[in-house]
Amino acid sequence: MIRTIVVDDSALIRQMLSEMLNAAPDIEVVDTANDPYDAREKIKRHNPDVITLDVEMPKMDGITFLRNIMRLRPMPVIMISSLTQEGADVTLEALDIGAVDYVAKPQANVSQELGEYAEEIQAKVRMAASARVRSRSTPREGTPRHDAGAVLPKRKPGDLKSTEKLIVIGASTGGTEAIRKVLEKLPPDSPAVVITQHIPEAFSGAFAKRMDGSCALTVCEAQHGQRIIPGHAYVAPGDQHLTIKRDGARYVCQLSDAEPVNRHRPSVDVLFRSVGNEAGKNAVAALLTGMGDDGARGLLELRELGALTIAQDEQSSVVWGMPGTAVEMDAAEKVLPLGDIAEALLLACRR
Repeated sequence: MIRTIVVDDSALIRQMLSEMLNAAPDIEVVDTANDPYDAREKIKRHNPDVITLDVEMPKMDGITFLRNIMRLRPMPVIMISSLTQEGADVTLEALDIGAVDYVAKPQANVSQELGEYAEEIQAKVRMAASARVRSRSTPREGTPRHDAGAVLPKRKPGDLKSTEKLIVIGASTGGTEAIRKVLEKLPPDSPAVVITQHIPEAFSGAFAKRMDGSCALTVCEAQHGQRIIPGHAYVAPGDQHLTIKRDGARYVCQLSDAEPVNRHRPSVDVLFRSVGNEAGKNAVAALLTGMGDDGARGLLELRELGALTIAQDEQSSVVWGMPGTAVEMDAAEKVLPLGDIAEALLLACRR
């Protein structure tokens, strides 16, 4: 049984989250708290496996309380966040500090969506309970599962017109920090980097801006038709697939509203498929921490085309779902700790 404490200043939200989590046979809400001081005492009393934490609370904000938790009593934390620009900045800061993941604040007036929301938060609490603090979700029944072929046909191996190197990265849970640690080690003249991180539409711009401020590369949210050039990194917008297209000897970004793949848009498999089609063995790819299996098949396709493929190792991953699946499929030529991945990508590009 996964013992959970819900921390939120709203009695209605505490009740909603408690009912959703208690509906799962393997999760128990052992207590709730209306502010961080109340939560601190109840955490000491119950020693929960996971806590859900509201970002905005009286007496002490959620970020300050999270810092205290990670310093004094590290444990898996799921942030409850508003999907707004301000909410994005605060949530990304929480992930920097050590929160495992986040979910949107539930909307009491959108009852038809509460069933899906309950499945999402239950899955994330399960994942958090086994995450490594600073797994795999069960597919939703009845939801069609598409592969990358639903968005982009697979090209057979053949000669390509470009020899320009390209770095491609995919990630999900824990990925915002993992991507930052890779990008910070890349020099300003690095080959171009294209990135798919599972992230909401409201968060992707803020994430790209945050990365731009912390590394030598120029990082931006990808735009349709934007030229891909060395020294730059391009982040898939939330709710759009990012693919690449060759234009002569150069690459450009392409955005698509096509079907979600592996229940994700953007999907790592879709990005990897397009990179295989357009760059082939001129690409080097890394699949980082994340829940589920998106990206594993795409990584295998890239390896079969002659690209160097890397999976983050289990010890350094917050959640070893996506890279772990890739390793099981023999899609990764190398399995490396996070701190070694940037150097390996650069060495492969120089070869």
